[in-house]
Amino acid sequence: MKVGIIGASGYSGELLVKLLLGHPQVTLAAVTSRGHAGRPLAAVIPAVRGLDRGLVFSPSDAAVLAAGDIGLFFLALPHGAAADFAKLLVPAGKKVIDLSADFRIASLATYEKYYGPHHAPALLPSARFVLPELTPPAWKTEAKLVAAPGCYPTSVLVPLVPLLKAGVVTREHIVANSLSGVSGAGRKAEEMYLFCERAESAKAYGLVKHRHLAEIEEQLALHTGAPIIIQFNPHLAPMRRGIATTITVPASPGGTIEQVYAAWRAAYGASCFVQILPPGETPDTAYTIGTNRIDLSAVHDPRTGNFVITSAEDNLMKGASGQAVQIMNLWLGFPEKAGLE
Repeated sequence: MKVGIIGASGYSGELLVKLLLGHPQVTLAAVTSRGHAGRPLAAVIPAVRGLDRGLVFSPSDAAVLAAGDIGLFFLALPHGAAADFAKLLVPAGKKVIDLSADFRIASLATYEKYYGPHHAPALLPSARFVLPELTPPAWKTEAKLVAAPGCYPTSVLVPLVPLLKAGVVTREHIVANSLSGVSGAGRKAEEMYLFCERAESAKAYGLVKHRHLAEIEEQLALHTGAPIIIQFNPHLAPMRRGIATTITVPASPGGTIEQVYAAWRAAYGASCFVQILPPGETPDTAYTIGTNRIDLSAVHDPRTGNFVITSAEDNLMKGASGQAVQIMNLWLGFPEKAGLE
């Protein structure tokens, strides 16, 4: 299978390049970038010197790519731009995995509330949001366009959904505090992300209406059958990569820590990328960086009656590019770990 990456020079795109060049069952046949068109891949991403197969960045021309023989494309583009490519690639019969937010939200009204006008609303009904550990497998045969989850939502949904479905926790008063590495903002030159601004500094941002909140709440509602409102508090941390999330949620009457772990084992006992840690052993981003893994743990606070749930992941792997490759593996019938070990 020939695959291509549209927008291969950003952080997610660069990591996709590295993963796909080492993938045993696909051939990376095209990398595109408007800013780097005509330049050798290894000149823009020196880490792949000697592995780059002579690839050169091509212009990001959706019509040309749609007419070619590449069967699957990854869209590593900002929201808005991704939809412009999808509306040409999908009708041409190409499989598309979108890493942007353009097709993560099924409700057009909700998307426009958080992101503004949608560039390809006609594709929304055919798009499938796929978090591999939670999405029922019917998507593998139904989908033509797959939306890969956001980094923050992955860190919240994976630990929380099984507990809500099992009735171990309440549906109210859920608070999620997340800390993200600076790479989560993408490769851009803004004062807020300069080294001198971020080193030795952590701050909350996007409070009350962070864009990922729409994705989190819509998926919680879809998985549990009723609307759920959470308090989501994202923070920018002085690290390049990683997400650490702490979720505080009241236990249901009679809910125990044993039930939390039983729900997780039932949901993820066969999952190769979810690691369930013992109570009190909190996940650490240092040990998930460079992996497609998410680590979980929980404790019960008898004083407040809350469960305190923690998760850690690499925002560029399980939160973006690694998860996109995991989706591709499942979609094309490859081993789920292919290219990710």
